[in-house]
Amino acid sequence: MYMTKIFYIGDIIEMKKGHPCGTNEWEIIRLGADIKLKCVGCGRIVMLPRSKVEKGIKKILKQNGPVEE
Repeated sequence: MYMTKIFYIGDIIEMKKGHPCGTNEWEIIRLGADIKLKCVGCGRIVMLPRSKVEKGIKKILKQNGPVEE
């Protein structure tokens, strides 16, 4: 059985593959079927399918909790 990983906006994740700027740390800025990530090193924003992010994640460096309004 396959379970999806739980992500929150503002989490800092480490991906297996590095960004050309030299870092492999990303901040999650949007969640959904696609996940929008911002590079911690250079500020570049990319949007990837959730499945690709879940396969490529190495670990969660900083995790936020759910946002309560």
